[in-house]
Amino acid sequence: MYKSLTRLLLFLVGCTLCLIPRLEAVAAEQTLHILATTFPLYQITRNITAGVDGVAVDLMIPAEMGCPHDYALTPQDMRKLAKAEVLVINGQGMEEFLGAPLRKANPNLIVIDSSQGIGQILQYTDMEEEHDHHRDAKGTAHHDAHHHGEHEQHHEGPNPHLFASPRMAALLTGTIAKGLAERHSQGAALYTANGRDYAERMNRLADDLAALGKRLRNNRIVTQHGVFDYLARDMGLEVVAVVQAHAGQNPSAAEMRTLVKTIRLKKAGALFTEPQYPDAIGRTIAKEAGIIAARLDPVATGPERAPLDYYEQVMRTNLATLEKTLGSN
Repeated sequence: MYKSLTRLLLFLVGCTLCLIPRLEAVAAEQTLHILATTFPLYQITRNITAGVDGVAVDLMIPAEMGCPHDYALTPQDMRKLAKAEVLVINGQGMEEFLGAPLRKANPNLIVIDSSQGIGQILQYTDMEEEHDHHRDAKGTAHHDAHHHGEHEQHHEGPNPHLFASPRMAALLTGTIAKGLAERHSQGAALYTANGRDYAERMNRLADDLAALGKRLRNNRIVTQHGVFDYLARDMGLEVVAVVQAHAGQNPSAAEMRTLVKTIRLKKAGALFTEPQYPDAIGRTIAKEAGIIAARLDPVATGPERAPLDYYEQVMRTNLATLEKTLGSN
């Protein structure tokens, strides 16, 4: 009798072990695989999908890489694209690297453009031979021409860095939540509720930053590149100059002299670098111009498994940095 029971138990255990791979395969088939192109979108999507069963959110570009201005797809990226069912993108030209390979990797992929349908998109100009320009609180670009006998090239287009402003991040959240709810009915209610909650948190954060903007003693700033244009507009700050006309491209010696002249002329309160780029050039310019240099983080990068409130943590630190460097009443 004992031997019979033992054999039965061994048989049942064996059957169970044989079933596990199949159950895992079935579970995998029922999982909705969502891929986000950049870290900011990954964080927003994680907040929207929190608590939804059968959803896996992955990040394409490494969390520490930042804005993919000059990114090239890797074989690993192609595998991620092939596996995904939904792709969440920034839009506004941020993902130019995708192009034709996207459809080649996965022709059935559903793409959610997080910036689609959002108004108030700023246009910005990357000026290879000109750094002396600024954008006011309404988003209007102003350029002070300095001709050095060289041809100036202007590259105009939409500024894709919406995520660096909590006010715009709230709008991105709404678009992503709506897109997921339309494509995955099982989680629609939770996507909508989570999206509403996260957007409200973003708007509260934006309200606090806007309130600070009204109290600042000096609202004129210099930035590393155009990543903070939306935040500046939503806070009522004036970007009087940028260090890099194109992200990652440092100014020449002549351009640095022009920047120093502009900063002094416009009476900027501080120059802000970003943790995603080396800050030596920015600090040198700030020192020559006689203003404070400090770091603001657009949250373009972060830890691989950042907490869900990571964006808020960083933006609260930015708020404190702005108040400390620019002063408040």
